[in-house]
Amino acid sequence: MLEQSVRQKLFDIVGSSHFKDDMEALVTHSYDATPMLQAMPDGVIYPANTEQVAAILRTANEHRIPIVGRGAGSNLCGGTVPTEGGLVMVMTRMNKLLEIDTDNLTATFQTGLNTKTFHLEVEKLGLFYPPDPSSMVISTLGGNIMECAGGLRGLKYGTTKDYVIGLEAVLPSGEIIRTGGKLYKDVAGYDLTKLLVGSEGTLAIVTEATVKLIPAPKYKKTMIAMYKDIYAAARTVSSIVGTNKITPATLEFLDNPTIQVVEGFNKIGLPMDMDAILLIEQDGLDEAVVERDINEIVRICTEQGAVEVKMAANAAEAEKLMLARRSALSTLARIRPTTILEDATVPRSKIADMVIEINRIAKKYNIQICTFGHAGDGNLHPTCTTDARDKEEIHRVELAFEEIFEAAIALGGTITGEHGVGMVKAPYLEWKVGPVGVEIMKGIKRVFDPNNIMNPGKIFPKESRKRVVVHHE
Repeated sequence: MLEQSVRQKLFDIVGSSHFKDDMEALVTHSYDATPMLQAMPDGVIYPANTEQVAAILRTANEHRIPIVGRGAGSNLCGGTVPTEGGLVMVMTRMNKLLEIDTDNLTATFQTGLNTKTFHLEVEKLGLFYPPDPSSMVISTLGGNIMECAGGLRGLKYGTTKDYVIGLEAVLPSGEIIRTGGKLYKDVAGYDLTKLLVGSEGTLAIVTEATVKLIPAPKYKKTMIAMYKDIYAAARTVSSIVGTNKITPATLEFLDNPTIQVVEGFNKIGLPMDMDAILLIEQDGLDEAVVERDINEIVRICTEQGAVEVKMAANAAEAEKLMLARRSALSTLARIRPTTILEDATVPRSKIADMVIEINRIAKKYNIQICTFGHAGDGNLHPTCTTDARDKEEIHRVELAFEEIFEAAIALGGTITGEHGVGMVKAPYLEWKVGPVGVEIMKGIKRVFDPNNIMNPGKIFPKESRKRVVVHHE
């Protein structure tokens, strides 16, 4: 509970209607989209501008009150759960699109702006902002920046970090800094812009961002390739991107358990007897180039053992095909009360090995795991349908995911490709970056946030998990 004098300071900054500590507000901001994680804050505050953010942070720093920045709360790593109480700072009042600069091909916005809204405004001008996280209909751009969000188009176009070129951010001291700008080249000292992208609210509150835009692709082709051999699907991915040097806009993977569930609910005509399917899109400004690429991809899929390849005849059919991938999580969530989505990432040549490992581990622990994801960049989403009320099963799920993280690292991968570390992956961070890497990151955190008020309990664990030893059956 905040002291009355502190509450009064916060009222004075934002007005009484924009600071809440009633039970309804506290409960609704005690969790995010991550299953089974919840902690009550002491208050919820909604700043309207950068100056209010600065004043809130000065007050919080003076009184050592934890600050948890929040957009829409759609993250999947427990990144906005207020584990140590304090204030949840909701940025959605700061939602202005400040500028689209068609001369410099940049856009500047406040970070509470909805991702989908921004996409639509940019596209009205024939421009394109590629990062497309699955949560984009509800997520905010600030949340995307804090988690370095990816999406289906990440293979060809990159992720959030590849587009953010300037930031306005408020330090816990209340000082305001600006990094980068409308510049495609800038090597003046350390790259603070890139440091803040993906920092998960542990260093500062980002209030404005400038991103680069590109011309919108005019042409698109969509297809599906079906396989009875998961290794053939993996070889296809490597052959398209590696051997033949074609970079599709989208190259997505669904394994058989995912196909079964998605088709069972959506009835969109997926072949339920296939071990894997690849959903592939190519886009571009030149119709001939797009046509050439897609024809070559069809040839490669067939050559590598696809049982069948289908091309979308029109935009409606293309949208229907992509629904299979975009609806995977929401469909899986209907099966059982709790859905745990992870994002172990491996080199694309190791996709089949990773899926086989996931299936082996699921069998070992007698749980259901469906795997789908971004095959082109090796970012797989093993997804477990379970029930949080069954404590014994949840324990098996936790052990299974520990082995999945271990398997990903053993294959040259990482514990998270786009969801972030947050609370969920914090115990495993040392597995990936080593103890020296963790200490360097902690040192950076201390420079920005010496009193540890910025999203405490995230990224850095109180204790690291010991590595598990994966035994093959």
